[in-house]
Amino acid sequence: MILSDKTIRDMISKGSLIKSPIENIQIQPASLDIRLGDTFAVIEDSPDGILDMESPISYKTIRSDTYLLLPGQFVLATTMEYLDLPADMTAFVEGRSSLGRMGLFIQNAGWVDPGFKGEITLELFNANRFAIRLTPGRRVGQLVFAKMDSSALQPYCGKYQNQKGASGSMVCLDPESSR
Repeated sequence: MILSDKTIRDMISKGSLIKSPIENIQIQPASLDIRLGDTFAVIEDSPDGILDMESPISYKTIRSDTYLLLPGQFVLATTMEYLDLPADMTAFVEGRSSLGRMGLFIQNAGWVDPGFKGEITLELFNANRFAIRLTPGRRVGQLVFAKMDSSALQPYCGKYQNQKGASGSMVCLDPESSR
């Protein structure tokens, strides 16, 4: 079951969903708008120009009140919101249509596991031929919350738990990734 604005408001007021200030304009009929934070991360150049999923990936982290995303460029960013999902709830991250129409693609693998706590790292890509100015505080996506039929037996407690800022890939730490 997808949560309504009423349920989202109730959970936020009780502190059982989001652990950061929310503005009323963010609460939509069946979602919560998420805002761009002030931390960005770009993959550092490697000597051979190849990313290896078996080795750590190096990132340059930038904290700024604006970021110019060049055409064809990819950057990680963070949300202002710190999520605290109960063990019986999941969330989907969706980009805002108005920004997608500008060529700004927003993703985060699309899924937030029950029990996840932290800021959400967003993957941003500029598919336009013009640079796009990114400004912290801007609504860039939305969270759609869904109630599960029961609590997860094993809520999320993985490598991205309690993340703050734009967190780079830790795929090399995943024992299942080599299969």
